[in-house]
Amino acid sequence: MRGMVLNVAAYHFVEIADPAALAADVRAWAEAGELRGTVLVADEGINVFLAGDGDAVHGFLDHLRADARFASIVCKFSDSVAQPFPRLKVKLKREIIAFRRDDASPLAGRAPAVAPTDLQRWIEQGHDDDGRRLVLLDTRNREEFGYGTFAGALTLPIDNFTDLPAALAPHRDALADATVVSFCTGGIRCEKAALHLRADGMDNLLQLDGGILGYFEQVGGYGYDGRCFVFDGRVALDPELRPLVDAA
Repeated sequence: MRGMVLNVAAYHFVEIADPAALAADVRAWAEAGELRGTVLVADEGINVFLAGDGDAVHGFLDHLRADARFASIVCKFSDSVAQPFPRLKVKLKREIIAFRRDDASPLAGRAPAVAPTDLQRWIEQGHDDDGRRLVLLDTRNREEFGYGTFAGALTLPIDNFTDLPAALAPHRDALADATVVSFCTGGIRCEKAALHLRADGMDNLLQLDGGILGYFEQVGGYGYDGRCFVFDGRVALDPELRPLVDAA
């Protein structure tokens, strides 16, 4: 029977003066609800992947949103038959997504984004609303896009997110006349990649708001081939957010 386990993925960039204190609170809230998964806390924000009973997941989020810093956190939900995480891990990190670029902090403001519904229209048109050709840039690694990506997307042979700028460099000239929309699983990597690349002179680059999972939620699978890889026991989700492991 579907729907036994609720999965939530969420991130929020905001200055955290005492990450250790927040991590302790997060652990207590998650343990109280018997949730499993991974929560990363850094002085730049929080990154959440949790699963468990639906009421417990929402109770955890109620605690988090009661903190004014996270009142506007955007969450993505999906169901799975089984618990996809073996245990609960709450970790303190230097970054909630490692990129190691000084010009990539979203704390000062995010890069321009395109909404999923607008991207669907651009894909249908074959160009953006100004008539510029459209290029979709996959910022994920080769294992991830092996499960699926947008049709015709530019994929790069990388294993680590930190390798993205160097791998993209040989393509930069060919992309100069296009509107480039970068995308990742849930949007967090593009929050940093788009800022860095725009600071490096790529002012024709946008990010897909909410990533692939946000696109699936709002649009479905239009223009997308395959599934979206996720880093847990569900393996990958189809455009209806159904786990690969539940397909059988």
